[in-house]
Amino acid sequence: MDSEVGKLRAVLLHRPGKELKRLTPRNNDQLLFDSIPWVGRAQREHDAFADVLRGRGVEVLLLAEVLRDALEDPRAHTAGVHAAVDDRRLGGDLGDSLRSYLSGVDAPTLAEVLMSGVTFEELPAAEGASLVRKMHHPHDFAVDPLPNLLFTRDSSAWIADRVAISSLTMPARRRETAVLDLVYAYHPRFRHAARAYGAHSAPIEGGDVMLLAPGVLAVGVGERTTAAGAESLARSAFADDIAHTVLAVPIAQTRATMHLDTVCTMVAHDAVVMYPLARDSLVAYTMRPDGDGSMRVDGPAPFLTAAAEAMGIDRLRVIDTGLDPVTAEREQWDDGNNTLAVEPGVVAGYERNVETNARLEDAGIEVLRIEGSELGSGRGGPRCMSCPIARDPA
Repeated sequence: MDSEVGKLRAVLLHRPGKELKRLTPRNNDQLLFDSIPWVGRAQREHDAFADVLRGRGVEVLLLAEVLRDALEDPRAHTAGVHAAVDDRRLGGDLGDSLRSYLSGVDAPTLAEVLMSGVTFEELPAAEGASLVRKMHHPHDFAVDPLPNLLFTRDSSAWIADRVAISSLTMPARRRETAVLDLVYAYHPRFRHAARAYGAHSAPIEGGDVMLLAPGVLAVGVGERTTAAGAESLARSAFADDIAHTVLAVPIAQTRATMHLDTVCTMVAHDAVVMYPLARDSLVAYTMRPDGDGSMRVDGPAPFLTAAAEAMGIDRLRVIDTGLDPVTAEREQWDDGNNTLAVEPGVVAGYERNVETNARLEDAGIEVLRIEGSELGSGRGGPRCMSCPIARDPA
């Protein structure tokens, strides 16, 4: 896969499940949600999103299903049990008890534990005393849920024919790495896929990785991806000969701009939809291989200029998310910039971003509108919710 806009052939999504029902006013901030979603509505919205993609000929893989399939492999099952149990949290005795229980459950049950977590009340009965168990509230989590699995773009990203497993920054999301590792290591479809990046490397998240053109990557550096992560990914991509230029793009470290794809996304080979306040402020440091394993770093330069030069085009067209600052800020918050290209000039976007969608259509971009009143409560749009696995060449 060499671009963001080649015709989408296969994508990995995660249908909201029990993990979202674990959110309460007491824990939603810690679990990175701005409100408590209505789960049934979120599921209906997600089903409609998946159907829109299927209607365009896209193969939709659901994370829960591929995880269950992967866990049928005994090696994956053992690794899954290890990923679920943290002795530093539970202590040795309680950890051993939970490990013993999970070792005997079937693949669907273990998959549910990995995704939805386990409260102390739900732990299997165990003989003997456990201070850890006694001192926790029954509804505290012995295994944390992963409500952000919904945003499959962040936990992995495909570059060329390789998959990059993200090194997730926020504590609430770190165990997602283990889930995706299991899928890509043991599911028959992905078992032989080469890795473009390791989960235990410097912090980098898929929402910050953008395939601007064949061989050209942009990597946001901000709240979730560090400069060390961007450099590590660049060196790995150069060594694997899957990129010749990587642009490191500093972004504001705020909730509203947590990833590069909350600021801009590709909508055509030569066009992006972009938050207008970032248009003139975004810069880029350009990294290129310099022979003998070394690397050259140039810049900073204006992002749009550096991107067009790296892509070999005269300019990168920009479609703003609003004519006035208030509308632009509102629609950026509601993921107006976070579109998913289904093919060149055709994108999926939240229907609520009326101004952005109108501006896209005025620029010749077809918008497939989807509902997102509940899906957006974790601050993520169609691009965040999708990990493209295969696209036609750009």
